Amino acid sequence: MLIHVVADFGAADLAFAEVTQRLKRLLPRAEVLVTSVPPFATLAAGFCAAQLALNDAPRDTMVFHNVAPRRDDRAGRPDNAGEAFACLILPSGVRVVGANAGHAFSFLKHHAVDFRVVNVDNAGTQFRSRDNYPDGIARVLNGEPHALGEPVPLERVPEVPEAAVAYVDGFGNIKTTITGLAEFPLGSTVNVTINGVTRSVTLAAAGFALPEGELVLAPGSSGWKDPSGEQLRFRELFLRGGSAFREFGEPPNGAEITLTAAGA
Repeated sequence: MLIHVVADFGAADLAFAEVTQRLKRLLPRAEVLVTSVPPFATLAAGFCAAQLALNDAPRDTMVFHNVAPRRDDRAGRPDNAGEAFACLILPSGVRVVGANAGHAFSFLKHHAVDFRVVNVDNAGTQFRSRDNYPDGIARVLNGEPHALGEPVPLERVPEVPEAAVAYVDGFGNIKTTITGLAEFPLGSTVNVTINGVTRSVTLAAAGFALPEGELVLAPGSSGWKDPSGEQLRFRELFLRGGSAFREFGEPPNGAEITLTAAGA
């Protein structure tokens, strides 16, 4: 049994160790792998969850994402309550569980076979991912009756933004939500603006297609098949020999990306 934990705890944070320990106590045969995303970055969490869940994985895989900014209600939070904990089941049998916050389920919503609330205490602690959610995960994985509750309407999950910063890897490559650029021919130069910073970028078929020091927007390493079976490949901003993330001023997760023709 493989359980991915995608959360905004920070790389090698104590919180990851505590959640892993709790999961292993309840599910001793589980292998737990962790992936960190920026604080409150629900788009990054959703992107990582989809990349892991929609590509080759053992059937008993579960992806557990927990990025919960508690923005569903701006008022005070009695008893630390927050967004509902939900479970989305894919045609492969892989299950994705997590706080239904922001874009955390956006990349997966149209793949869902079933999408329901997990019957688990959703308050009483600031650290729900350690204190509450592992119990619900164990009940779901063990097939316990009534582990899942009422359906979650898909219309309550926002669509993926057409052009935004989805995830930044350790090399500073900016993985975007862009899949197609029919309006710009391959090899053309465009102006890319993110968070007020504009740079000249070449559209290429691959990241290493241009010399070192050139900014490139090319199909990256992340993607999956859409519900119709068509292969999606998300574009990445890539700076050979450097960091595209730094070149664009380290934009926040979810920042809008604008492309205009060079000279326009």
